[in-house]
Order: sequence, then C-alpha cells, then structure tokens
Amino acid sequence: MLKAKDTLRATVRLSFDGKVYKAYHGPQAETRFENEVRVLKHLEARGCEFVPRLLAADRERLEIVTSNCGSRVEHLDDKRLQELFAELEAYGVRHDDPDMRNVTYRMSDGRFCIIDFEFATILPGFENRPAA
Repeated sequence: MLKAKDTLRATVRLSFDGKVYKAYHGPQAETRFENEVRVLKHLEARGCEFVPRLLAADRERLEIVTSNCGSRVEHLDDKRLQELFAELEAYGVRHDDPDMRNVTYRMSDGRFCIIDFEFATILPGFENRPAA
C-alpha cells in the first residue's frame, strides 16, 4: 500500500485494488471518525456520486475504508471550487474545509470529487429527512 497522507490527525493509505484506508488519531479522533462515517452514509443515501463510498468502518481501530475518487487536483480556479462545494450543499452537507486539497479528479468519468468529511456538517433540515 502507498501512504498518501500522514498527519497528526490521520494516516491515509491507498491500496492497489482501488481502496482508501483512513486511520484517525490525535485530538478528537473518535468524534472525527464518527462524523465522517455519518456524513458518508448520508451522502450515499441521497445518491451523491462525487464523494467516496464507505466500504467499511472499524470503530475499534478508528479506521474507514472507502472507494478511491481519483487523484489530487493541483490547479482549480476559485469559481469552480466554490461551485463544487455548493453542489455538495444540495445534498445537505457543508464541507467546512472547502480547500483544493479536498478535491480529486476521477479520470474514469472526468468528474471532480470531494473527499475528507471528518469536519463536515449535515445541514439543518437534512438530518432526519428521508433520502429521495
């Protein structure tokens, strides 16, 4: 596996079969883990196609496994970045870290995707609303 990120808050590894392994550590690791799991489940239930799919969540190890959403983006203009994160809000989620480091490009369908939801917020009115 390839280590893609190793910070005080998380370690991210990419497997050769297209999975992403994210282990949480540091301050409030359990809270961040639970939040990302909750947000990814919310987005999947609403049919959001430009975020990773949650494949597994291990509460004891504080690790999730997701689908891979492509490679990191190096250049993206501010207008397009704002549009991407606004599109996410239509699914009831505010990212709360709308930075280019949280955008990937999926070559298979030419789609920009959004990753890293540990600080995201499910917007009021969407928490208990059934998926369409």
